[in-house]
Amino acid sequence: MIKNILFDLDGTLLPMDMDEFTNGYFKLLVAKLMPFGFDGKELIGHIWGGTKCMVLNDGSSKNCEAFWEYMHSAYDEEKTAIAREQCEAFYANEFEGGREFVGFNEKVKPLVDDIKAAGYRVILATNPIFPDTATRKRTAWAGLSVDDFEGYTTYENSTFCKPNPKYFEQVAQRFGLVPEECLMVGNDAEEDVAALKTGMQVFLITDCLVNKKDVDISGIPHGNFDDLRAWLAL
Repeated sequence: MIKNILFDLDGTLLPMDMDEFTNGYFKLLVAKLMPFGFDGKELIGHIWGGTKCMVLNDGSSKNCEAFWEYMHSAYDEEKTAIAREQCEAFYANEFEGGREFVGFNEKVKPLVDDIKAAGYRVILATNPIFPDTATRKRTAWAGLSVDDFEGYTTYENSTFCKPNPKYFEQVAQRFGLVPEECLMVGNDAEEDVAALKTGMQVFLITDCLVNKKDVDISGIPHGNFDDLRAWLAL
């Protein structure tokens, strides 16, 4: 019996082409840091390197620590401090420009509201590779607030990432959820479907489906938000 619903954000509640969004927001970030002596191409390479460290995090440190430890291995202490300071300023300000690289689905907010009204506990289970500030902004772009959820994951409060099943286990433990009573709603046939390994059920939103490995999803409930609403009998 489903009692808890975990929602992914990027490509699920917030429609987007991941490549278009990533390329667009990287350009904004490079423009922010270049005046401080950072080479754009090198910077992007290191951001991907830091992101890989978060994805491979074994739980021994917070994702933000894993990211910045990598950045410190790439830059000296002074430059790392500048990068961190300017990145924090970027996410508080210029990151708002990333809104132009995403879409909007007017059915999202009413569905989340109806799900909560039906008595489900609702968690925003977005892959925790972004800081809190960026997560709040992306949630707002979807027409929601982080306050619409019982909790949400960021790179400051998580020590694992999707597709590691331990990410889902950590979310369940943090909020006192029984995995078998959870439904993970996402759009990635690898990252979100990994929740199945913990005993959770999965519903894939196919509007912005990501399926890089051509996983057979025929046996997994999937469709658009109207289909999800019908599947939940709302």
